[in-house]
Amino acid sequence: MIRGVHHLAISTPDLERFIDHYERWFGFERAGGGGWDPGNERIDTMVGLKDSQAKYAMIRLGNLHIEVFEYASNDPQDVRPRMCDRGITHLCLYCDDVFAEYERLKALGMEFNCPPGGSAATRATYGRDCDGNVVEILQIVDPDCAFAFEKQQFA
Repeated sequence: MIRGVHHLAISTPDLERFIDHYERWFGFERAGGGGWDPGNERIDTMVGLKDSQAKYAMIRLGNLHIEVFEYASNDPQDVRPRMCDRGITHLCLYCDDVFAEYERLKALGMEFNCPPGGSAATRATYGRDCDGNVVEILQIVDPDCAFAFEKQQFA
């Protein structure tokens, strides 16, 4: 039986830089890590790569865990998907005051598409982390309105 989501994973060209940004920008903390060298057949089979080598760390914020990988093998490519592209398009972090977080993160160097906006139910904006991944910051103003659509869709 599936019980829920444990973590998502992101690949980065610089593990320590990524972790530093997520700690300073968003308040994540390191929760573990490790790595492997080429020749680990079990991991190669699991990740679908040959002669892979990587180091990784698990970071967490509340109940959200992100496993961050830095591959030293297999010619990793930089991909910056657009919101309309297939696959996972963004990470959403919720906050108490989206306008204050927007100003704080902007001062730390995070680039945003626009200032926060929204409705009586939610306020949000999209920006990019240090690797170009899209991160939404969201303030839920009225939980009853914010999730009314979901309640109707899945009732």
